[in-house]
Amino acid sequence: MEAHAAHPPVANKSSRVDARLLGIYIFIASEVMLFGSFFTAYFFARVVVGPKEYATWPPEPFELPVYLALLNTIILMTSSFTMHWALQSIKRNNRSGLIAGLTLTFLLGLTFITIQGREYTRLGFGPSDLAFGSTFYGLTGLHGMHVFVGLNLLAYALIRAVRGHYGPAPHDHLGVEIPGIYWHFVDVMWIVVYTTVYVV
Repeated sequence: MEAHAAHPPVANKSSRVDARLLGIYIFIASEVMLFGSFFTAYFFARVVVGPKEYATWPPEPFELPVYLALLNTIILMTSSFTMHWALQSIKRNNRSGLIAGLTLTFLLGLTFITIQGREYTRLGFGPSDLAFGSTFYGLTGLHGMHVFVGLNLLAYALIRAVRGHYGPAPHDHLGVEIPGIYWHFVDVMWIVVYTTVYVV
């Protein structure tokens, strides 16, 4: 309170929440709504249309590589731990840990999207094959696009880390923290996609 009395915060700027952190949280909230619309379409196709037109879900003869998707889920979950390691490392001023964590996270994300691309080439159906194909590619493709964006953010953060940027002070590692928040969001959304599309 005394600090505010002596030096009030800049107009339109909170002294408690960093604008960049607030921005990424608002952005993620909008992304949750975007994914929500895709999930709505998926459940409409499965619950409303599916029972009327198809005996099973996925409709015959379509099959999904559940175990390959499980492997991808494990890979992406592991990448959340390496991302957390990277952030905690720079908070402790451990630059080698930061670089190693970002590198591993990037490589795990790249592995995930490579496996997903290979899966697409072997599925035997496309986006135009019934409502199932459209909703499957819509959901998994939307998530794949978010992984691609996340990889670009990680690459940028890694380049800056190698060049000696970032530090242990709260405002000095936002360039790691913000991509990390986005990456954790991508990981959580994949768990929801995997459970909904491949398991349930």
